Amino acid sequence: MKTIVKTHVGAYGIIIQDDKIALIKKSRGGYKGKLDLPGGGIEHDELPNETLEREIMEEVGIRISNYELFDVTATNIKWQMEKDLFEDLHHIGILYIVKTEEVKLKKEADGLDSDGADWYPLKELAKENLSPFAIYVIEKLKYIK
Repeated sequence: MKTIVKTHVGAYGIIIQDDKIALIKKSRGGYKGKLDLPGGGIEHDELPNETLEREIMEEVGIRISNYELFDVTATNIKWQMEKDLFEDLHHIGILYIVKTEEVKLKKEADGLDSDGADWYPLKELAKENLSPFAIYVIEKLKYIK
């Protein structure tokens, strides 16, 4: 068996309205089937806030009116990519609180790694259905409240 060791840095949005959070359902990768914060990898020559705006538009279909840095965190995940191939991923996330005037989310898949977005009640989310960054944010927000 072969293992690829990789570091991935991304910008992710925390969009909360009326005690609901906007999450996407992952269609591939180590978090496949999990609910995750909208966002993604920072491209070459792109600032984190530019990534945030691009990824939020691609995955949830809304424009950002304002954003503020919430936290920077990291997690490690080892997952099976193929039969004899694993990825040992060090995943670093720059997390932003995102403000928007829009409430209608893009519910269809983006053709990349999202099966669509929806609003989820914060108090009804179960850890086993969430990505590590989503768990981190929701626990931290409950702690703050």
